[in-house]
Amino acid sequence: MSIERLLKAQKQENQEIVDAILGDGSHPDADYTIEHHFSSTNFDRLEKAAVDAFKSGFEVNDAEEMELEDGSVIYCFDAIASHKLEVELLDQACEALLTLAAKQKVDYDGWGTYFIDENGDEVRDDEFEDDEEDEDIIH
Repeated sequence: MSIERLLKAQKQENQEIVDAILGDGSHPDADYTIEHHFSSTNFDRLEKAAVDAFKSGFEVNDAEEMELEDGSVIYCFDAIASHKLEVELLDQACEALLTLAAKQKVDYDGWGTYFIDENGDEVRDDEFEDDEEDEDIIH
């Protein structure tokens, strides 16, 4: 798929994700940690993409090796930014990162963030799981 088509699809997804997060009650004016996901079967290419992302102003975490269900191995890392949950900012970042991924021949796998409560605190998935486990305890 061409970068233009990928970007068009990503922009639509950006709008849907932002609408869903804010619709669930996440804090609209908070700064969000945005984790853009990259992967590749080629570690050297992924490493070059990480360097490019860092040079573009993103924080980059260490690459991780993951084994897929079929036994094959991929490498992945996140390029991390912190900013308001605004579609325009996400669209700009996604365009730059999709271009970077195409240049280095790695996969851009979208982005993720965390729900932010009314106090401005990130609520991570493991906190929801802990709450659910607590509900199962009978006192």
